[in-house]
Amino acid sequence: MAPKVRAADAALQLTTYLAAQRTPVPAIQIARDLDLPRSTTYDLLSVLVERGFALHLASERLYGIGPAAFELAGGYARQEPLARVGRRVVENLVDEVGESGHLAVLHGRDVLYIVEERARNRPSLVTDVGVRIPSHLTASGRALLAELPPAQLRSLYGREADFTARTSAPGPTTPQQLRSLLADVRCEGVAEETGEVTDTLSSLAAVVRDHTGWPAAAVALTFVEDHTSEEDRARLAVAVREAAGELTRRLHGPVGSGSPSRT
Repeated sequence: MAPKVRAADAALQLTTYLAAQRTPVPAIQIARDLDLPRSTTYDLLSVLVERGFALHLASERLYGIGPAAFELAGGYARQEPLARVGRRVVENLVDEVGESGHLAVLHGRDVLYIVEERARNRPSLVTDVGVRIPSHLTASGRALLAELPPAQLRSLYGREADFTARTSAPGPTTPQQLRSLLADVRCEGVAEETGEVTDTLSSLAAVVRDHTGWPAAAVALTFVEDHTSEEDRARLAVAVREAAGELTRRLHGPVGSGSPSRT
């Protein structure tokens, strides 16, 4: 194998290795597990960090998968499998409750919408297929972020500069506020947002896990806040959790347990 091909092969192995880890890992562990010289490991990591395929958490001396890798994952998701499996689940959910529904995946610091099903006589939404919105503002994003290990969450939202706003509705603006919000999501089993993506509209979402227990996607419903009673809201929350559970089953994931470690 030519030197350039060997280097490319090693870089791909390293990227795949980082993607398979539940949390960021030290370089010495990477070198040991991949049977690479330390100098080669650091050289490869340097290039991957520069290109965005790896993240270096300098204060913790750890490396994790980077946002450029999510671009690849987003492309894969757009092209077929998860969207195909999830579309029917979202369609059935919308038919059942009469509100618009969607399926989204984490895409770097954003959520990427891969399925969109509009309910009849409901307002148009900004969450069309292919649209990306900062995950901390959306119900779908919060459902996904709540299941990430702390180190990965810090790599995405570790500074106040990582937070943005779309409307005048108050949302988390600091890492501490986001952590508190996500703790509530884990406790309730459903995430919500009210007017933070579009004025007058609210959303509820629940996480979908794959066969490893990893948060693969989120199913969500969006509705007009002023036209939705507390009773209806509770009904929608149950429906979105059940839809997420159904999609988790179709992905052979654990329902009601098996979320990745957040320690």
